[in-house]
Amino acid sequence: MQRQIAKELLSIGAVFLRPEEPFTWASGIQSPIYCDNRLTLSAPAVREQVEAGLAALVREHFPQCEALMGTSTAGIAHAAITATLLGLPMGYVRGEAKSHGRTNRIEGRLDPGTKVVVVEDLISTGGSVIDVVNALREAGAEVLGIVSIFTYGIRKGLDRLAAAGVVNHSLSNLDTLVDVAVEEKYITPAQKEQILQFRNAL
Repeated sequence: MQRQIAKELLSIGAVFLRPEEPFTWASGIQSPIYCDNRLTLSAPAVREQVEAGLAALVREHFPQCEALMGTSTAGIAHAAITATLLGLPMGYVRGEAKSHGRTNRIEGRLDPGTKVVVVEDLISTGGSVIDVVNALREAGAEVLGIVSIFTYGIRKGLDRLAAAGVVNHSLSNLDTLVDVAVEEKYITPAQKEQILQFRNAL
């Protein structure tokens, strides 16, 4: 599944590889790779594979899951579709509480003790998804773990997840993706090594 999802992400341009013309991440980091998993929502065949894959990860790793919670905003649609496949309740966690109305940060019903799985599109340094996990824990939820579409496998992110006591299962990852990208002639073997060196240095 990791290779198939990597191939599909490349085919629809959800992952851009530009070692010679780096992208600027929100953090300011100059990166040879940029991942936009929102594009999977616009590609029905790929979307179907992604959501079926996320549902399979939940079934395999978190069979006791009682609800899915998406990250705002990228994880919301994936959580909703996956929850429909699994027949589970779904909600999402805002980046910050609303300034009006009920001032909710967590949208959707969440009773204390509910066993939840967080749905995220991309894991990089892990900060944003851990913030979501902490918000859910503070609300009384039991966070079983995270499922995501793609992870860069950045050491800082892996260490943060471990320190927070939460496990992530991704459909695909950077190591698999660059292997597929070389096979499919998106990049050269030398560019693959350049991308992996960038990731390993973070």
